[in-house]
Amino acid sequence: MASWPAASRRQSSSSSSSRKSAELSGARAQSHSHHGRAASSPAAYGYGRQLSSYSTRSSQVSSSSSGSFSARVAGAFTSCFVPRRQVTTEEEEEEKKKSRRSECHVSIDSAGSWQEGKALTIADVSKATSNFSEKNMIRQGRSSTMYRGKLKDGSQIAVKCVKKLNGQNLTAELWRELETLEKIEHRNLARLFGFFERVADCVVVVEYVSNGSLREHLDESCGNGLELSQRLNIAIDVAQGITYLHEYKEHPIIHGGIRSSGVLLTDALTAKVAGFALAGTAASGSGSGSGSDATPAKGAAGYVDPEYLSTYQLTDKSDVYAFGVLLVELVTGRPPIERSRGGEARLTTKWALQRCKAGEAVVAMDPRMRRSPASVAAVERMLALAAQCVATARDDRPSMRRCSELLWAIRRDYHRQEEPRCAAVAEERSDEWVVR
Repeated sequence: MASWPAASRRQSSSSSSSRKSAELSGARAQSHSHHGRAASSPAAYGYGRQLSSYSTRSSQVSSSSSGSFSARVAGAFTSCFVPRRQVTTEEEEEEKKKSRRSECHVSIDSAGSWQEGKALTIADVSKATSNFSEKNMIRQGRSSTMYRGKLKDGSQIAVKCVKKLNGQNLTAELWRELETLEKIEHRNLARLFGFFERVADCVVVVEYVSNGSLREHLDESCGNGLELSQRLNIAIDVAQGITYLHEYKEHPIIHGGIRSSGVLLTDALTAKVAGFALAGTAASGSGSGSGSDATPAKGAAGYVDPEYLSTYQLTDKSDVYAFGVLLVELVTGRPPIERSRGGEARLTTKWALQRCKAGEAVVAMDPRMRRSPASVAAVERMLALAAQCVATARDDRPSMRRCSELLWAIRRDYHRQEEPRCAAVAEERSDEWVVR
């Protein structure tokens, strides 16, 4: 009896060894038949077989009554695991989008020209503005605050913090619009360098223009006053910038908030149109026939297209209307809406165009501008163009490109008439000096 267990052990060991040798030989034959494919790796073979036979294996488990419990657990695990990996991937994609929104992949070199490359983060902006301190605040309104900032390389930026309306986040469409505006470069448009979204507000980083706004120069709170030739140059600069937006290659862009306080001047009095960081975009196709549901900028009273008040649709002709009001401002030096002594509001555009129609354009001229036959003729033509721009029907208004062409002609003729007079005056003064 004592020998039975030993014999049994020998028999079982021999049978097990025979089974192992048979399995090994079978495995070798299988590996030779498959010409050494990836299945020769035990780990890769087992995991790959489980994934590749997911659907067939599940059906075999459900149909076969002899399927093992471990196989059923493996099938259930696979059915739960694969979708979870997909969900995780979607969450990771969303996180990547959020991280892209928190960074703007642009950098600035020592010369102040922005280039693609490094990422400008909200931390960089916060450091540039000394954590948005009051000493760097340029101005503060009800819905936004503007700061001046200085980057590590010494370049200056303007940072506008716009409060969210009812805590609403920027839509995906608006993010795409901002990404498009970030690509725009034109000498008469204030460059958009980056944008960030925070919990309570949106941060827009734009080019800093140091010489104040057109409105400040017209009020003489900045600068030493503007002559007619300088005002013509500014009008042409603005027209060229808006024309570029309307004819942008990807799709027409509507500014929707043209006003004198949004036209910034450099030290050389070159105009740069700002405030289009949250502009509306027209649908692809003809600029004149397309529209946007964007809302004009707050504080633009007197510039709003009357048709917008009834249709709530901004078009490129809405910008043309606002540009006509701006032309009247350049001629008169007055804001679009003035208060009379009795407290009643007077529309400057309506008043100036009435004076021009009555042949009294000189009365509407800013008294700080020098009068001459050439300047009065140029002012009359500027007001005539403004009248076309503010026409009641949008179809009767010219395009911004046409406005630019007409202003070029007005400036050319003004200089041709004015230069001989200036030369004659200079000659008279030199003769006087000789006589003395």
